[in-house]
Amino acid sequence: THFSVYFLTCCFCSHDVLIFLTGQEEIEAVAQQIRILSRDPDVSGPSVKVCPLYASQPTTQQITVFQPAPENTRKVVIATNVAETSITISGIRFVIDGGMVKARTYHPATGLDMLKVQRISQEQSWQRTGRAGREAEGYCYRIYTRAQYELLQKSTIPEIQRANLSTVVIQLLALGIHAANFDFMDKPPKDCVLAAFEQLKLLGAVESVESSSLTPLGKKMVQFPLDPRFSKVILSAQEYECLEEILTIVALLSGEAIFLNPSSKREQATTSRQKFLSPYGDHITLLNAFRVYRNLGSNSQRSWCHEHYINMRNISYAAQVRTQLLEVCQRLKLPVVSCGNDVEPIRKCLLTGLFMNVAELHKEKQYITLDKRQVVNIHPSSVIHGQQPKFVLFTEVVQTSKCYLRGLTTVESQWLYDIVPDYARSHIRLNKDL
Repeated sequence: THFSVYFLTCCFCSHDVLIFLTGQEEIEAVAQQIRILSRDPDVSGPSVKVCPLYASQPTTQQITVFQPAPENTRKVVIATNVAETSITISGIRFVIDGGMVKARTYHPATGLDMLKVQRISQEQSWQRTGRAGREAEGYCYRIYTRAQYELLQKSTIPEIQRANLSTVVIQLLALGIHAANFDFMDKPPKDCVLAAFEQLKLLGAVESVESSSLTPLGKKMVQFPLDPRFSKVILSAQEYECLEEILTIVALLSGEAIFLNPSSKREQATTSRQKFLSPYGDHITLLNAFRVYRNLGSNSQRSWCHEHYINMRNISYAAQVRTQLLEVCQRLKLPVVSCGNDVEPIRKCLLTGLFMNVAELHKEKQYITLDKRQVVNIHPSSVIHGQQPKFVLFTEVVQTSKCYLRGLTTVESQWLYDIVPDYARSHIRLNKDL
C-alpha cells in the first residue's frame, strides 16, 4: 500500500491504474491516503479520481469504475479480486498487485469455515498482470519478490477442495449417491467429506456417516437452496413459532452485508443505525432494520437506505431470497407465524441448526469454540463487542491478525442442554479445562 501511494504521487505518467487489495477496509484506507496526498500542493502530476471496487459496494458507486476519467485526470481503481477476470476496465495501463486475496476456506480440524487473507497463486498473479494494457502496452508492479513468486502455488485450489461440503453431500444423497463414491472433477479431501457427513448426522439429515439416503428430515432440508444448517433452522421455526423472523434473518445472511461503513463517515453511519441495535446481537439488529425497510413504500426505500447507510441492492436481494424461501415453506405447508417482539424464540431456533457454531467465554476475555476448542475473538464490528456474554452463536469467522467471529447472537448454555442434550454434555466444559 505504501508503494501504491508513492507510485501514484511520483510517477510522471497520467495513465489509469488498477490496484489489487484484499477487502473493503484496506481499499477504503488506501483510497483515503491517495485522496489526501493528491491534494498536497507539493505533489505534482495530474488530478486523481479514486474509484474503490468491492462486492458489497452500492451499484451507483461501482458504475463509476467504468466511466472515463475527466480530461487531465488519472483514474485509480482500487479493487478486490473481483477485477481479476469477471470485468474489463478500459484505460488501465498500470497494475499494482499486492499479492494477497481474501478467500473462504473450510478447516475440518477446527470445524471453522473462515474468510482468510492469504497469498494468491501464480495463475492469479498472471490474471492480474493481464489487466494491464488490454488496449495498449501496459505494466504490472508486483509487491513481492521473484523468490516469493516462485513459492506461490501454481494454480488456485478449486473451491470444492476448500469448502464445507455439507451442501454438496446432501444434494448427492438426495439423488441416491454417496459422496465417497462420486467421481468429482476435482476430488475433495477425504476428511472434508467425512466432516460433512458428521455435520449432517448431528443435524439429523442422515442416520450415519455410511448412509446413502436421507432421513425424512433430511429430505425436507434438501428442498431449500441453503447450507443444511440454515435449512434445519427454518424447519425448526415451526416449533418455536417464529418462521416469519427466521426467514428474514436467513435471507439477510444469504447475501452480502447490508450495512455500509464508509471510512470517512463511520461515525455518522453508526449513529444513524442506533435505533436498530439489539443487546442480543447482530442477527436481531439485522432483523430490526429489515422490518423497518419492509414496512416502507417502494418510493421511500431508496432514500431511507441512503439516510441509514444501508446497501439498497443487498437488502433488496435479501427480500427476493426471502420470497423464494417462503415459497419453499409454503410447499412444505409450514405455518408462517411471528413471535412479535419476543426475540427469545428466535435465539433458541437459531441454535437448532447452528449449535456447532457456539463459543464460550474464556477467563482471559477470549472465546473458545465448543466444537473444536479453538481460540477466537468477537469482531469489533459486532454490536455486542465489549459485552462479553457467556455464550455466543456465530455465523461468520474472519482470519486476520486474530481469528474473529462476526454475526453474533447471545445464547444460554441451558438452551443447548434442552435442544441438543448429547452434544451439550460432550462439549460444554464450563471452563474447567481452560
